[in-house]
Amino acid sequence: MDVYLITDDGVRDCAVDELPELLTGRHGIVWVDIPQWSAEAADVLTTTFGLHPLAVHDCEVRNRLPKLHAYPGSLFLVLHAPERGAGGHVHHVELDRLIGPRYLVTVHGPVNPAVPIEVALRDTHEVLERIRAGRLRPRTSFDISHAIVSTLTRRMEKFVEDLTSDVWELEGRVTDGAYGNPEHFLDEMFRTRHGLLAVRTIAAQTAEIYRRLAGLPRAVPEESRHLVTDLIDQFDRIAGLAGEEKDYLQGVIEFYRTRTETKMTIAAERLAVIAVVTLPITALASVLGMNLIVNDRTTVVPLTVALAVMLAMSGSLLWWAKRQGWW
Repeated sequence: MDVYLITDDGVRDCAVDELPELLTGRHGIVWVDIPQWSAEAADVLTTTFGLHPLAVHDCEVRNRLPKLHAYPGSLFLVLHAPERGAGGHVHHVELDRLIGPRYLVTVHGPVNPAVPIEVALRDTHEVLERIRAGRLRPRTSFDISHAIVSTLTRRMEKFVEDLTSDVWELEGRVTDGAYGNPEHFLDEMFRTRHGLLAVRTIAAQTAEIYRRLAGLPRAVPEESRHLVTDLIDQFDRIAGLAGEEKDYLQGVIEFYRTRTETKMTIAAERLAVIAVVTLPITALASVLGMNLIVNDRTTVVPLTVALAVMLAMSGSLLWWAKRQGWW
């Protein structure tokens, strides 16, 4: 657990036992960052910050949906960020925040063991480094929270951009006809579509949470309300981009499937023509064969007539199939 005091003079690293004194002080913003859940973290949130037991429980367990709880003097929010995993899987990296008048608590995870802890911490670490370097000078805890979420949305936008690159590559292979194994190629397209659907869902759900926050009176200080509006716009934009790209990829998939189904239909028609043309030959040969060709001798005239009839029947069927446009 890391404790920071952010003032106009910079960032000071503090100890956990300093928290009561820091929270009663009149200057600076207290930022508590909890990389991994522990009994100490539960005690600090319960005793020092007076967080509701249900919210403490939400910090401890994995939440599948974003959440918002407004308490007197503080807000508790749960949100997720997408992270690409193996085989097209999209991990939902969780970040919980407790926002008060002069303090911010960030709780990471729990995360899937397949996700490195550095992935969960990168957004908060980036914002902390910006504050240390003087590139960000927050006036309120909402400013820090907004900076963290804005960093997260930039990564979400990069996530969509990477998937868009995959969509362009897939579309190029479809139009060039160079997609190799059809089953494997279709699997690639569906995995990419799944990634776009996942990020769109995350962004749309989070935007709804912030819309609810914007509609709560006195939940956000007046000077920070524009930050909530900005985050709604960011998540709406990401959801829109991912949704439009997913629809575009769906069009590519439909184009590919239509082309493949057309080829299969043409092949089936040609096979049907072959079957129709050979059917009379097979039928006639099966009836007359043993009567025309025997072990001792062959009756030439009947055999010639039968062969001529077979050719005539097959030729007539080929001419009729051509007239129908089947080949």
